[in-house]
Amino acid sequence: MRPAASRSLRNSTPRRTWRAVGSRLRTIDCGLIRYVDVAELLAAELVSNAVRHTKGPAAMRVKWAEGVLRIGAWDADPEPPEPPRSRGELEEVEAGRGMALVRACADVWGWQPSAREGNRGKFVWCELGAA
Repeated sequence: MRPAASRSLRNSTPRRTWRAVGSRLRTIDCGLIRYVDVAELLAAELVSNAVRHTKGPAAMRVKWAEGVLRIGAWDADPEPPEPPRSRGELEEVEAGRGMALVRACADVWGWQPSAREGNRGKFVWCELGAA
């Protein structure tokens, strides 16, 4: 896999993004097949949040380096993501489970302020294989 791959999400959907990540990982022969299912889920959640909570552009980035798969989504909203809810809180709501899924399935996750193509925003990422 190339060091990093970015994909614009302006006219994309979480389903297309999910398929793109899975397809890319399946075609690479360096042990990434074990991450496909979880990586697809994490990519879809990060992209869904980026598209749902902002009106501006968004982009996804997937990077494989030194045994760690990093999946991230950039969006034009500089505000931090809502922290993942606790298991008890999730039982009472119908939405808002995305970051809890990311926290549960990824080895680590985080966010940082960022800029892309002149737009301020944030980059929310998670990693597999980092433990």
